[in-house]
Amino acid sequence: MASHTPAGEGIQKSKFLNRLPALKVRNFQLFFAGQLISLIGTWMDNVAEAWLIYRLTGSSLKLGTVGFCSQIPVFLFAPLGGIVADRYNRHKIIIATQATSMVLAGILAILTLTHRVQVWHVFLLAALMGVVNAFDIPARQAFLSDMVGRENLMNAIALNSSMFNGARIVGPAVAGILVASIGEGWCFGANSLSYIAVITGLLMMKLNLPVRIASGKSPLQDIVEGFQFVKEAAPIRTLLLLLGLVSLVGMPYSVLMPIFADHILHGGARGLGILMGATGVGALGGALTLALKNGLKGISRIISYCAFGFGTSLILFSFSRWFWLSAALLIPVGYSMMVQMASSNTLLQSMTPDRLRGRVLAVYSMMFMGMAPFGALFAGAIAERIGAPWTVAVGGVACICGGLFFRRNLATFRDGARKMVLAQQMVGGEPAPEVTAGSLVPATDAELGEEPISSTS
Repeated sequence: MASHTPAGEGIQKSKFLNRLPALKVRNFQLFFAGQLISLIGTWMDNVAEAWLIYRLTGSSLKLGTVGFCSQIPVFLFAPLGGIVADRYNRHKIIIATQATSMVLAGILAILTLTHRVQVWHVFLLAALMGVVNAFDIPARQAFLSDMVGRENLMNAIALNSSMFNGARIVGPAVAGILVASIGEGWCFGANSLSYIAVITGLLMMKLNLPVRIASGKSPLQDIVEGFQFVKEAAPIRTLLLLLGLVSLVGMPYSVLMPIFADHILHGGARGLGILMGATGVGALGGALTLALKNGLKGISRIISYCAFGFGTSLILFSFSRWFWLSAALLIPVGYSMMVQMASSNTLLQSMTPDRLRGRVLAVYSMMFMGMAPFGALFAGAIAERIGAPWTVAVGGVACICGGLFFRRNLATFRDGARKMVLAQQMVGGEPAPEVTAGSLVPATDAELGEEPISSTS
């Protein structure tokens, strides 16, 4: 009976929050709530935009092109976004990028609702949003550490991913209904208004951020320094190469989803919302799995398994012709994708010094989002020739090959990764409690994976 008393409920709540320490931080609470509302609008916008292009053109190549336009600016401008995030106040940068995104979404809503929208409008606005994201992503990812500290970073990244994918479930489902009933323009309008929530949360924060000391170098020298660090740090380089491969050949499945929803599975706009929502269910499950995980133990092995699982699930999805089976297969697609991306993000930030964090996350953005536009363009062109199912299947095979190669070199990777994480934990003096306990950076080789790494590391 004691467990049903208010005191018992308080103890259970306290234990739950102890598993999610980032949620105890007021600033992260504000960030979490505001971003959740905003991201629901963003996912509504993504589904409506894809359906608008498909309705106007009926072309898989045009679907790939709009994906290219929205993400190629990340590849081109993320290095600038990285040095801005390292040089200036990340909080103010995010407020500026979110306000700009609100304006761009509002313009697309007005054009669509007044029936003046043309394909080139969508391409142009998608490209401008990509430029904004090139500055927003490095600053926002690095800002997580500013809010919660390095000791709660993994939990914050996982919760941020769970928020992203919780919205991914709700947004497409709502968008599918709205698009089918009243049109795409209202989805764009809802997205524009949703930015008010995140901007309000950012303005309510009380921050005591460290003063950033100017490096005394030119912007070009700062950019080169970031790339040089990534090049010389073998574990970071390996992680980013795997991430880039998966983004290039695997992630473009999403731009072909309207074709699967309409021509192959005969689900229409509502079916598109369900399929994308199913991916979100899996991704949310993956993010919550990481949120409840303590430390980095076994994380490198998890990354290799997820690349393999992502590719396998894509292949099975590509050959399915039953709608609900296809929706079910997208759950492991979303799960594997999110666990790999969030785990890679966590490990990268754990290995990177704060003064380089924005620039390394800029390269992460280039690999995660910047490679996707090339993949989207190639996938759209290839699908015109061999069809969407075979295009997705080929991408799945390439992801499996990447996962197997990463697994083959796992021992060397773990050796270097452990040393880099330990170095960053010692920068501030005493290592974090997780280090001394052996959970954040395992004390023995066996704890990092199945095989011992070396007797001297």
